[in-house]
Amino acid sequence: MLTHTLEEILHPQSIAVVGASSNPGASGYNFTYHLLEYGFKGKIYPVNPRSPEILGMKAYPSIKEIPGTVDYVISAVPASAVLNMLDDCSQKGVKCIHLFTGRFGETGRPELAELEQSILKQARKSGIRLIGPNCLGLYHPREGISFGYGFPSEPGSVGLAAQSGGGALNFVYLGSLRGIRFSKVITYGNAIDLNECDYLDYFSQDPETKIILMYIEGLRDSKRFFKSLKQAASTKPIIILKGGRGESGMRAAASHTAALAGSTKIWETMTTQAGAISARDFDEMADLAVSFYFLPPVHGPRVGVVGGGGGPSVLSADICEEAGLDVIPLPTEIREELKRQGNSIWDWIGNPTDSSISGETAFSAGDMLQMMDRNQNFDILIGIMGEGTPAGKEAILARRRGDVKSYVKVKKKISKPLLVMVEEKSLGTKDYNNWRWRVMSEARAKLIASGIPTYPTMARTASTARKLVEYYQRRK
Repeated sequence: MLTHTLEEILHPQSIAVVGASSNPGASGYNFTYHLLEYGFKGKIYPVNPRSPEILGMKAYPSIKEIPGTVDYVISAVPASAVLNMLDDCSQKGVKCIHLFTGRFGETGRPELAELEQSILKQARKSGIRLIGPNCLGLYHPREGISFGYGFPSEPGSVGLAAQSGGGALNFVYLGSLRGIRFSKVITYGNAIDLNECDYLDYFSQDPETKIILMYIEGLRDSKRFFKSLKQAASTKPIIILKGGRGESGMRAAASHTAALAGSTKIWETMTTQAGAISARDFDEMADLAVSFYFLPPVHGPRVGVVGGGGGPSVLSADICEEAGLDVIPLPTEIREELKRQGNSIWDWIGNPTDSSISGETAFSAGDMLQMMDRNQNFDILIGIMGEGTPAGKEAILARRRGDVKSYVKVKKKISKPLLVMVEEKSLGTKDYNNWRWRVMSEARAKLIASGIPTYPTMARTASTARKLVEYYQRRK
């Protein structure tokens, strides 16, 4: 049974939104609306002294006047009102306050940094834990708690702790499009009480979380963090994105969350020694997350690449080699198998497998992937689904849909990791309804729904594969 402090905090039976509002442009409206929209099953208490009713619910002038117990409070009031709110919370036995409220230490103003410390001191005296301040708080789909519109309501197994609320918001949208579903997402801003170590320790113990993601600008306790990171990485994949790597980034981190960013080299060394994985940006974090989310372990760097025409096929080999993968020649056993099947290009086909030379043969990308899966010389498989082909609309539509069916069918039969590159373009508004781009979007969605991770470029596919290889080799 999980006994971490956060377990009780993250499963509240009642939530009060202090600063709740009927104005759709107000943050107090958003937090209240999300509790209703996502189906929070506990009691919801809007608190606003000027509104008797908010979103169809009775509103209360203060926390003290709420008739029942209150477990969790979302603070959307100005910084100057927080100390008085804390007095009311201590009388109601509140366990945790999420301080969306900002403009404290991150401003650099001494008097606001002092106010922040006064809030911490009073909260500790009252036995109340704090998330934040200056953060968006919690997204917990199983509990019906969210800080964003349009987040998936179904839960998953990826846990994210992020010092940036905006970064977490964007990543939930990005990850959701790639097929990721979340156990919990916690944003923590200035982290004056509960900090990155607490969230890491919690996720390492949480049975609902299988993969841990973190966005960090600075550490409150570097020694404790390294110990926690090493322990957590021994049991679960951990992907960390560090903000504030350069001088300008350090300045931005300080003004964003009052974080002390620290040396990049020291950070990289610590992450590697602990057994975690570094990501350069949110896109790479998503690439790595979907890989761990969907794929079995990768046992080596020997890659089989299938799909793409002549030039793209050649470039895919270059990109894979440059990323550190081993694009081995097509094994003799596979050539002999093709020959026995009566395939007319048995002596021509290679690795990467150039789809443009298959012609009218009945041989498909799926056939080659299954052969590579059965052959002991391959560790990892990559499929390419590109846009360019010298054919008419109906032929392209049929081919793309056939490719998807082939990949989905193959996925059920093979045991080795399969990554699929589905080309992705930045479209102008007039292009969104174009059949050519729509069929690629449909293909991507169907692959993801079948548990096949997709990547927008060959470079990102190969880079991700190499990081998976490195991770599992370290684990050995």
